[in-house]
Amino acid sequence: MTNPADPKTSPVRDYLALTKPGIVRMCLIMTAGGLWLAPASTPGASGWIGWSGWSGWIMWAAALIGSGLAVASANAFNMIAEREGDRSMARTRNRPLAAGRLSVRGATWFASGLGVASMLVLGLGTNLLTAGLAAFALLSYWLVYTPLKRKTPLALVIGAVPGAVPPVLGWTAVTGSLDLPGAVLFGILLVWQMPHFLAISIFRKQDYADAGIRVVPVVRGETVAKVQAILWAALLIPVSLALTPLGVTSEVYMVIAGAAGLVYLGFAIKGLTTHEHSAELRWARQLFGFSLIYLPVVTLALVVDLLWFSASSGGL
Repeated sequence: MTNPADPKTSPVRDYLALTKPGIVRMCLIMTAGGLWLAPASTPGASGWIGWSGWSGWIMWAAALIGSGLAVASANAFNMIAEREGDRSMARTRNRPLAAGRLSVRGATWFASGLGVASMLVLGLGTNLLTAGLAAFALLSYWLVYTPLKRKTPLALVIGAVPGAVPPVLGWTAVTGSLDLPGAVLFGILLVWQMPHFLAISIFRKQDYADAGIRVVPVVRGETVAKVQAILWAALLIPVSLALTPLGVTSEVYMVIAGAAGLVYLGFAIKGLTTHEHSAELRWARQLFGFSLIYLPVVTLALVVDLLWFSASSGGL
């Protein structure tokens, strides 16, 4: 039995755990990538109520804080909805709600507060389009993706849609519009999620089966999951490189992002050579591990590329 006095399971830590900080952190990296890539001179960068005197860094702060709050709210609502299933999984049974350390009512108020705060911060600090997109991502993740996880493996693709919104929030916070480069950022994160979560579903297959979650390895087997991971990783390469033909990045980004994509694909292909159970689990963890490296590398490539372009054109 968990000791509520233990600082490792304090209420503050438990409420923080509801937000899934690791996911929030990764989403913030992509939101920052969208902010960095967007052209700062585009109308819509100041607040929707016309506070044109706000400096750019305040808008950045509003976009990052607001998007982080939206992701945290969606994760908390997801954990509320899945509390019963979490009790069936070894890796989740000690989560705050599954273990009974927090009340559903308290968690619901917390998640709702985060959601309302995110809409206020984004609506006032960026623009209504960004706030609307964040609301769409939050609600679809909670009300569409979460219940579908126990009905169809297609929930993975459906859940990838709200999961891919963060970089678009960064783009629209600056531009106030939905544009093709923003759509490419959306596509990068959507496609990246597929091998990432397929890898998790392979090495957590038994947990998902016990919880009644219909992931691909449970429903269709590991081989199908491996093939799907390869196809999605292959698709990620042209999607990620599309920013250069659009003229928003140079060859510097293309080389870095292309190399990262090829390594990601190589890890995915390696799965077809693994058949023994322990080797298969080891490969799935390796694919998952590199997926966590891929996004920061691509985001860093955007930063390096734009700094390089600015320096070469005399902007620095």
